[in-house]
Amino acid sequence: MAEVSSNDVNTGPSENPKESSSSVQTAAGIDDETTNGEDGAEEGGSQAQEVVFHLTVHLPHEPKKIQIMVSTQEAVHDVRQSIIELPGTFQYSCFHLEHNGERVNDFIQLSEIPGLTAESEFKLVEDPYTEKEARLHIIRVRELIGAAGDRTDTLTGILSGVSLHDSVTAADAATNELVHSMAGYDFSARGDISTLLPQVQDSAPKTLKSISVSPWNPPPYHLRQKGHLLYLQVTTNEGEQYQITSHVSGFYMNKSTNIKFDPFPRGAPKNFSAHSLLNLISDVSSSFDTSFKSLQDYNNTKEPLANFQITNATPASPWIVPSSSSPLVTHQADITRTQESYLINGIENTETLRDWNEEFQSTRELPKETVQDRVFRERLTSKLFADYNDAASRGAVLVARGEVAPLNPTEGRDAQIFVYNNVFFSFGADGVGTFATEGGDEAARVATGKDVMGVRMANQLDIEGLFTPGTVVVDYLGKRVVGQSIVPGIFKQRDPGENQIDYGAVDGKDVVAADEKFVSVFEKLSKALKVKKHAVWDKEGKRHELEGSIETKGLFGTDGRKYVLDLYRITPLDICWMEEVGTAIDSPEKTNGASANPYPHRMTVLRSELIDAYWKSKMREWVNDELASRRKTKEENSSAGTKNIKDQASADAPTETNGTVVEKKEGATDEESAELTKAADFDNERIDISDFQFSLNPDAFSGQEPQSEAEKEQWAEDEQEVRLASEFLRKAVLPELIHDLKEGDVGFPMDGRSLSLLLHKRGINIRYLGKVAELADGKRLESLRVLALQEMVSRAFKHIAGKYLRYLPIPLTTACVAHLLNCLLGAELNPKPKAEIDECLATLYPEADLKFQDVTPESLKQEIETQILRRYRYKIDDSWTSNIKHLQLLREVSLKLGLQLGIKEYRFTNQSSNATNDAVPAANGSAREPAANGHALSSKKKKKARDGSPASTSSGHALSPQSFTPEDILNIVPLTKEASPRSALAEEALEAGRISILQNQKKLGQELLLESLSLHEQIYGIIHPEVARVYSTLSMLYYQLEEKEAAVELARKSVIVHERTLGVDDAETILSYLNLALILHANGSSKQALSYVKHALSLWKVVYGPAHPDSITTINNAAVMLQHLRDYHESRLWFEASLNICEDVYGKQSLNAATLLFQLAQALALDKDSKGAVNRMKESYNIFLNELGPNDKNTKEAENWLEQLTQNAVSLAKQAKDIAARRVRAGIRVSPRVTLGQTHPQLQVGQSADAAAGRDRTGLGGLDSRSIDELLRFIEGTDQKASSQKKRPGRSNPKRRGGVAGK
Repeated sequence: MAEVSSNDVNTGPSENPKESSSSVQTAAGIDDETTNGEDGAEEGGSQAQEVVFHLTVHLPHEPKKIQIMVSTQEAVHDVRQSIIELPGTFQYSCFHLEHNGERVNDFIQLSEIPGLTAESEFKLVEDPYTEKEARLHIIRVRELIGAAGDRTDTLTGILSGVSLHDSVTAADAATNELVHSMAGYDFSARGDISTLLPQVQDSAPKTLKSISVSPWNPPPYHLRQKGHLLYLQVTTNEGEQYQITSHVSGFYMNKSTNIKFDPFPRGAPKNFSAHSLLNLISDVSSSFDTSFKSLQDYNNTKEPLANFQITNATPASPWIVPSSSSPLVTHQADITRTQESYLINGIENTETLRDWNEEFQSTRELPKETVQDRVFRERLTSKLFADYNDAASRGAVLVARGEVAPLNPTEGRDAQIFVYNNVFFSFGADGVGTFATEGGDEAARVATGKDVMGVRMANQLDIEGLFTPGTVVVDYLGKRVVGQSIVPGIFKQRDPGENQIDYGAVDGKDVVAADEKFVSVFEKLSKALKVKKHAVWDKEGKRHELEGSIETKGLFGTDGRKYVLDLYRITPLDICWMEEVGTAIDSPEKTNGASANPYPHRMTVLRSELIDAYWKSKMREWVNDELASRRKTKEENSSAGTKNIKDQASADAPTETNGTVVEKKEGATDEESAELTKAADFDNERIDISDFQFSLNPDAFSGQEPQSEAEKEQWAEDEQEVRLASEFLRKAVLPELIHDLKEGDVGFPMDGRSLSLLLHKRGINIRYLGKVAELADGKRLESLRVLALQEMVSRAFKHIAGKYLRYLPIPLTTACVAHLLNCLLGAELNPKPKAEIDECLATLYPEADLKFQDVTPESLKQEIETQILRRYRYKIDDSWTSNIKHLQLLREVSLKLGLQLGIKEYRFTNQSSNATNDAVPAANGSAREPAANGHALSSKKKKKARDGSPASTSSGHALSPQSFTPEDILNIVPLTKEASPRSALAEEALEAGRISILQNQKKLGQELLLESLSLHEQIYGIIHPEVARVYSTLSMLYYQLEEKEAAVELARKSVIVHERTLGVDDAETILSYLNLALILHANGSSKQALSYVKHALSLWKVVYGPAHPDSITTINNAAVMLQHLRDYHESRLWFEASLNICEDVYGKQSLNAATLLFQLAQALALDKDSKGAVNRMKESYNIFLNELGPNDKNTKEAENWLEQLTQNAVSLAKQAKDIAARRVRAGIRVSPRVTLGQTHPQLQVGQSADAAAGRDRTGLGGLDSRSIDELLRFIEGTDQKASSQKKRPGRSNPKRRGGVAGK
């Protein structure tokens, strides 16, 4: 099981070096039955055609022969890729393979080669170069020898896609073997932003001084006829400069110099030539082979995933980056950096444009009958979306910066449109008055974001015959730019009387088109989205039947395809919210203008997740009604009749189960169908849920005017159903979320992003943050309230900053951002901050609006309060500015605006000398002094004066320090929303694997999990958030299956890919580190596990601050690891810290605290504190007695322990001395999230304990029932048999905090 993935390639520039020949096998073994987890027996038959064997390849140079493990289902180009990536065959890139003297086609499968057997041999034959092959060979060699340098990326910013894993691992390796990283840990220390940066490590060995395209390039015409392709210039480490000719035959040293052109071969003894540039360099430089070997060794010390190029995802851009002088971001001279575009695309191809729309639609039309077809189609789709998102984002940034000329320069700024790189760009603002009645610019902004979500859903549904344009929304410097692929015919001038749109509203809602040809595809879309077919009326009162919202438009492209546009209204309006805030059509507040703070727009729709949840709720009601009806029928019939019905129901069950699968395609997911089928199971009966009908009218409450009485009656029914869905959000979904968080039933959010994702997953819109804050009442939900307030403030600040940045010239944006940050976060340090504007720059933009310099802390505070009241209907307390967590709020604001701040000691108050280490929030006790180890890497306490700049002389406030200066904002990156779908095939395999394991089909389950992993890696590429999540999921599944080595490898990959794609301090990254630590500990590497826990806690302090509710689990896990290292005293301190947080969050008399007291008593006993152990156990017993009563199992166990501890205090202390000399074996589990002796997996945000365990919830367990003697034997390791049987983590209800393994 250790070879979970064979995509671990030693070295190479590409992210997908080889599509995993031995274990990936392109998922051809999964047929449709197995992927749905229905029939495991099918698996063996479909895999029977596949043969895995060692293929021998003969080479023209040393080592003359290699062997590669291949599968008959692999394509020949995969074998080629393997050869290119192997360390011994790096030099080959331009070649073909021969079998029995016949050239083999690269694009066929090995099984299609005539006469190929397991004993067959291939021969590698070097081909003549073309100019393209030569250019690609040069790029590859530059990357291999480490000469490619750091590419300056203009899109993703400084240190994008960085990973800290290697730094954390190296720091642990550097510590004393006998000393763990937790010694003297300070729980009250504030967050240190230096945690977010990698350590400066030794630079890689240099193999060459430089390699670049020669100034003599390109070859003149007469030499091109002779086979000259390119001219290169190489400077070796010895200082020798050589001119090289790239010829169709290979590469050779020529006689040119910097001033003389003579591109013909040198004479002896320097007549070096080779087919590969790598071999030629090796011949001319005596030190090259040694340094190249050192470079390979250097690369092998690093985790390969940390260095792979990210091709199918957007790398994460950190908000804290090194200063410009740091060795981590040194800007070095590299002439080839500017030549790379030429090397990649060639002279003739540099400006060649891709037809994005045709690529999207032709990919969608690819066949998907077989698994191989689906793999190829989804893999191509993933790559295409990644390429398009990258191109559209780059174009959007250029548009926002004013680098692209508009197609309509005479129009207003917001109405201008652009075309760049075959992408159509417009601003997410109401430039032409389309949304005038909906809220203007605000409504247009929201509509573009909703449209991306709608397009993503349509892409995911993959309805045959329905096409969507590529869509991306980019937020950059206050502007929202929409990039769409150009739909053929969208700009076509129609004939008089012909509508521009073929289905849906035209010119507002005055004209409605309803071309019958669109009905079939829109019907499928609407059924899947639970949208009701309904009538709408145009301005003349004429009725039209539409399958979707009137706002959703259909267009016949000139390519003959049916396109769906404007998917921002696929769900109904949230009428309860609109009536509350006065934006409903018939709201008196709207007509009277009574509302002083009106909601900014009317685009307040319900989320699709809520519609799904409401659908499930209605389904349950329907199922219950059906069951009640059947019960009634049974009661009325005779017993014989009842038996007949029951037998008939049993006989019909398979058909009805199939019915649920059919229904699934119409809107239900696998999980939903399984859950509802299970709910309907009554006395071996099943109900056919395909009879259940549910849909909502998306145009309800949108101003439609039915004409006849029957129409009005039907419309009223539709509106009532929508109103019930809106009420369901308020009355069921919101309270349920609050309850789950209050009881500790799900993982707790730790920052704005994780809170937003949690709300969205439950179907709750962000506008309900105010309601969340109101409902977060009491000590248990204080953390949620603080998070909600922080999120509202940061979002309000984002809108305010966007208003000032929107039309500001680029060179003045840093001054604006710095001033606004000073007003928000630095008012305690300087109550009257002044904007530091460089007057020399300002005079260049006389028309620039510099209103931002008039902002004061007081005016900003008032503006934020107004925004929060308008957007979230929440009246924030006047004292909020004194209660904010500065560092955490700075992080949230930076992430929402795309800021990249240079690392330094950011001071927010006069009291603290190290203000970036933020204070402990008031809710968690008084602020404490900063940690002794908190240090800043680059202190900028004194402002730098710009020489000769009027600002440096006129501002005159050097004695008034400011928290931020314009120089601190090193970069601003764009934030992208995109519409790429997930891989249905990979998710089917993953779900099938889970189901098989739950059904105790362990072998089949593991095969399916491996298959799913290989599918994810093939389709997405290795570095992708979806792949990170499947690594994380599989690591925990393997951990539970006792496959610990495989679990460690997967968990490590999960950490790195999460870091590189989501961010080094993302909530999912932190949880990945914690679960990696958990698995390492289970694998016997407790010391290294503690270093990862420490890093995760350090990140946690920056992201949230200390004392997060879920850190109870983390601190307990660390305490258990310390016990393994026999550091009982330190372990006891960690248990006490866990108890302190628990008492603060849940209360001193809570069951949670009782369970923790129980385990702390045991820890104190191990630390030879018998008196303390007795006292803590007594407290635990009293709480159990009061809360659960004297007869509860937990109470009795605590009482039993208390008696033994009291009687055996002396002997226990004596025995504890002996224990210290032995290894501690983990074994006692006291509760699901709070454990002693055995660690417990960290729950994902919003994930229940049962979901993490992958099984149904168990009942309340008991506390540890063993005697002290039995416990001591267990810890000493003399009870190993029991230990080995009880390693798998179990879950019980976290609310009860019971459940002990080891029974």
